[in-house]
Order: sequence, then structure tokens, then C-alpha cells
Amino acid sequence: MTQQPNQTYIDLLEKIRSKTATIGVVGLGYVGLPLIRAFVESGFKTIGFDVDDGKVQQLLAGQSYIKHIESEWIASLIENGQFDPTSDMQRLAEPDAILVCVPTPLSPSRDPDLKYVEGTAREIAKNLRTGQLVVLESTTYPGTTRDVLCPILSESELDIGQDFFVAYSPEREDPGNQDFSASRIPKVVGGMDAKSLELAEAMYAHAVVETIPVSTCEIAEACKILENTYRSVNIAMVNELKILFDHINIDIWETINAAKTKPFGFQAFYPGPGLGGHCIPIDPFYLSWVARLNGQSTRFIELAGEINSSMPDYVVHKVAEALNESGKPIKNSKVGIFGVAYKRDVDDPRESPAFRLMELLNERGATLSYHDPFIPTLPKMRSFDVPALESNDLTEAYLTSLDCLLICTDHSGVDWQFVVDHSNIVVDTRNACSGTIDNDGKIYTA
Repeated sequence: MTQQPNQTYIDLLEKIRSKTATIGVVGLGYVGLPLIRAFVESGFKTIGFDVDDGKVQQLLAGQSYIKHIESEWIASLIENGQFDPTSDMQRLAEPDAILVCVPTPLSPSRDPDLKYVEGTAREIAKNLRTGQLVVLESTTYPGTTRDVLCPILSESELDIGQDFFVAYSPEREDPGNQDFSASRIPKVVGGMDAKSLELAEAMYAHAVVETIPVSTCEIAEACKILENTYRSVNIAMVNELKILFDHINIDIWETINAAKTKPFGFQAFYPGPGLGGHCIPIDPFYLSWVARLNGQSTRFIELAGEINSSMPDYVVHKVAEALNESGKPIKNSKVGIFGVAYKRDVDDPRESPAFRLMELLNERGATLSYHDPFIPTLPKMRSFDVPALESNDLTEAYLTSLDCLLICTDHSGVDWQFVVDHSNIVVDTRNACSGTIDNDGKIYTA
């Protein structure tokens, strides 16, 4: 006999369909704030939760701390009541849907570190009420929703699928991408049961261009890991080719540009000084961890991780070679890092290879400085020992004072000819100087 939908499910579905449901987002960072925007623009009232009360106070004052989220927009939402930021986790009982967007880093041994997910789940469990939908968005390994999130939520003594509902939908945010904001990226959704899936799909359908329902939470979790592992492996391949091609005097950038003219069977990936961002340097190792638990190996993924992790060492070697050509060691040389954001034109420094480069250069005795118009002061980082530095203006005086400028992030809007003209040595990891004139042979690719 087919079980009839219970009233709790019916009432929540009606709230979602009529947009009278309140959406709560836990974690107001590079994923959470764009998600708030997507739901507000589709007509929902939102509550934002973050344990960092400093962030909450900034938002309440109408100030954004993320470049592509305008302060004026935040202020207008606060004023008209569409967005209510708070650090009071007891208010988790208020929203009808709770979307969890907290970090999922790796431990020092490269195992998944789920303390933020587990801590958030415990706060939700303390305040969970009948008629709520909980969706995990944090990138993680297949099985996390079922094996980690659900048991903690069940401590509330409410029943999943009857009293409250649980789903997983991986975030696909691409900070700084003007073509694909959160609302324009299709959303994969998996539910713990049919009712949870229907509720989550109905909710996201208001806010995003398309929803992609899948049969289980595990499929949705594995989908995100697959996407980022695909990028990691292909980036590792071109990084390895960069080293080889440099040895045999072939320009990797020109080679890639030629190859991508093929209209099928090839997608261009580009080398760099290492991987950055929260996802690609981390997520493939979640899959490796699951493989080890199940007595399997992921040699391809592990090798890609080794290659990408080794790129900062290769870059520092190229810096040493470039300085050696001028008769200088790295020790006591003034090395300026151009760009510490993990990619072009964003203010997101998470896992940026610039920090590993700074560590390596500092170990070798270099005198470090940096320029990044989007990151005026170096933030504290979980994974790196970061010096206390402020960004230097990109002036002739600054450039000429350096023994070597190391281009780590190729922000746009830069007069690279000016940079080349006034630098003593430029080590370019991003092909930023490809269109410049270098009569003095001061540009070294890395």
C-alpha cells in the first residue's frame, strides 16, 4: 500500500511553492552569501548564520567582505528585512529550510576534516523542529550525509522523512565568474528519501536556472568530487607537460593554444604555480580516503595530487635559476609576489599557491613583499605560515626595488609592459607577459 504524504510534508511543500518559507544559510562566505542572493532575488526571506560575529556585524552594518557582493546590495536587504544575519545558533529553529555551507578542509594527514559539518549538525539538532528541510552543500565524500549528518540530526528524536527532511546539493560556486552566478548554475540534488528530494528540488527550482535530481545523496556527493577530480587530473597533466616542454624548449602556452583549435575531443587546461581555491586542491583526496577505507587504490588521483603539490617547488627552482643568471642567490634577495588570490580578479585567497611559494622562499632567506589589489593585507591561513605583510602599490619605485618579481596570479587590467620595463627580473607562471617586448631578456617562464 502506498503511504500517503503526511501533513508536515504537505505544509512545508506549500510554503516552498508559495515562497512563504524562510531560507536559512549556515556559513556566510564565498558560497553562502551568493546563495542568499539567489534566494532573495527569487522572492524568499532569508536568515544567515555564521559563528564569526565579526562577519555578522559587518553585514548588519551593510558592509560586504566579498568583492563580487556589493555593500549597497547588502545594506538594502538589511533595511527591507529580506536578509537577517546572526551568530545566534538558537535561531536555527526559525527557518523552514537550513542550507549548510561550511568549510570541509583536510587534516594534516590529508583525511577529511568534518568538524565544521559535525559542529553545525549538532547546533541544528539542538534546535530542530518539525517541518524543516536540512540540505548539506559543503563538498565532501560520498556517504557523509547518510553516515555523518543524519545520525547527528536524529539525536533530536525527530524522524527523517516524517518530521523533518534531509538532502544534499553540492555547491558549484565560481567566485568572480560574471557569466555564472549562483542562480545561473544548474543544481544537482539528492534526497534521503523521495519527499526530501521533492522538497529540495522545489526549493532550488525557484532560485536556480535548472535542477538536476539524482537518485541518492551519494550520487550528488560523488558528482561534485568527480567534477573537481577531473579538473585536478587534467591540470596535473599540463603541469607535467610544462616541465617537460620547458626542458626541451617548447612553449607550453603556444602548444595549448594550437591544440584548442580542434573543435572536438580536446578541452584546454592551463598550467600554473600550483592549485588554489577550496575545492580542487582538496576534494580529490576525499575520494582517495574513501578508496583506502574500501581497500582500493586511486593511483591516478594520488599522482595528480603529487604533481600539482610539487609545482611551487618547481617555481622556486626557476626563481633560483633566474636570480643566479644575475649572480644573486635567493638568500637576501628581494622577491615580490604579484597576486596572492588563488585566481584572477577575485579576493579569495583560500589555498592559494602564493602562500606555499612564500613559505619556500622564506625558508631560503628571501626578503618578501607582495602586490594584490584585491587583498590589501595577508589574512591568517589554516594551512600556511603567513608573514604579516600589506600589499605594495604597483609603482616604478616598488618594481625597481625588487631583485625578482614572481607572477603568481595574473589579475586583469595590468599594464604588463610597464611591469616588465621597470622590473629587474620577472618570473612568470601565468603567461601574463606573453604580449610584452623583452629586449633585455628579463622574463623567465615557470
